[in-house]
Amino acid sequence: MYRALLTRSPAVRSFAYQSTRALASKPPPKAPKTSAPPPPPPSGQSQTPPSSEPEPKAPLSSLPSLDFIPKEESSSEGPQERTGARSSKDSLSSIERKRRFLSRVSIAFLLLGAGAATWHLGREWEEDELKEKRLKPEDAPSTRWGRTTLRLSSIFDFFTEPVWQELLPPPLPAPHQKPYTLLVSIDDLLVTSTWDRQHGWRTAKRPGVDYFLGYLSQFYEIVIFTSQYNYTAIPIVEKLDPYQFFITYKLFREACRSVNGTPVKDLSYLNRDLSKVILLDTHPEHASAQPENAVIMPKWEGAPRDRGLVAMIPFLESIAIYKPSDVRPILQAYQGKDIPLEYAKHEAADKQRHIEEWEHHKKGLSTGGFTLSSLFGGSSNVNNSPVPPTYLEQKRREAQLMYKEEQAYINSNKEQFDKMIKAEQEALAQQMPSTFWGAANAMMGGMPPPQPIPQSQPEGGEVKVTVDGAKS
Repeated sequence: MYRALLTRSPAVRSFAYQSTRALASKPPPKAPKTSAPPPPPPSGQSQTPPSSEPEPKAPLSSLPSLDFIPKEESSSEGPQERTGARSSKDSLSSIERKRRFLSRVSIAFLLLGAGAATWHLGREWEEDELKEKRLKPEDAPSTRWGRTTLRLSSIFDFFTEPVWQELLPPPLPAPHQKPYTLLVSIDDLLVTSTWDRQHGWRTAKRPGVDYFLGYLSQFYEIVIFTSQYNYTAIPIVEKLDPYQFFITYKLFREACRSVNGTPVKDLSYLNRDLSKVILLDTHPEHASAQPENAVIMPKWEGAPRDRGLVAMIPFLESIAIYKPSDVRPILQAYQGKDIPLEYAKHEAADKQRHIEEWEHHKKGLSTGGFTLSSLFGGSSNVNNSPVPPTYLEQKRREAQLMYKEEQAYINSNKEQFDKMIKAEQEALAQQMPSTFWGAANAMMGGMPPPQPIPQSQPEGGEVKVTVDGAKS
């Protein structure tokens, strides 16, 4: 009956099949290892030696086993044999071969171009190039290597040289151009910065700076040349010369050269004759390019009764009055000395010599007995006549009268100038955008035209104020 159930039920038949397959795939159990010798055979039986041939194993099932785990192949078993097929890294596509070829061609052309450019940099100098670099033919490098290195280094001049090749515009025509140019620094010369707990940082104006700029502007083209940046120096300059009467031009940090991180005022970029240029500064390293044109003054540290700036006026005034062809020998003669004191001694000696010459001339007239005034019945006594002024004193008196007249004109029209400055500031404020979108529109060139400003008529006469603050 059980046999009939096994043959008739498919589930039972499948279970029996799987069990039989599993039992056939298992190896026979091994006997436990013992150190005891095998038991002797029972008596009456002969002892036969063990046969060397292995006993035949039970036949295994011909079905594959599912209890088999394949071993992992290790590289330590020995070198693997090549099949002869090409690797993917050795077989490149046509696009990859093209890309590699084009990259090699590009590198070759780049190297050829660099070599040609280097060879071109060593060419002979041209006249315009020497003029642009401010080099004389005898001072320029004469070898190909020297020309190449100089032209290569000039590529980086943007970071070390002034932003303009000519810092000042060409001189004005003869009646309007001043014969000499006076470069004046700001730091510790015209102003100084002080700090205290009550007010913090403040900028103090040196005593006599207004008279210094106003008086010497008759003789010199005054140029402010400072190592400060424009956004910090412009407010100071506007306070020193609010009506723009005395300061002709303004030069800032971007007009300086950079030598080892130190700003240097190179006067060769000025577009002026250096024989007519004087630089006033308090830092010798700033004037290291042309020390023969510089006057290094002591720093002003905020003393309220300082007279050092005013004391320099007679020396600078005498140079402009006597008009030497080259100011550099005069500046070198006073180099390293107290210029106001030494010049005062020199001027006093000239005055004494002038008096002696006048007395000698007066004595000759008194002993002659005949003068032009005695011919017409006048007195011939010249002993009581005063000593005439020297040429320098006469020109100085004229310059002082001119300065007083100019100051009187400024004071009488001060309200008018203030109105013009205020109108200019309002015009600039109207042109400035008040929103982000307005600023973006202005940067893109879509700024609306400025609104016209009402005309004003001051007391002194009709002055029309335009948008840019010009008078007409």
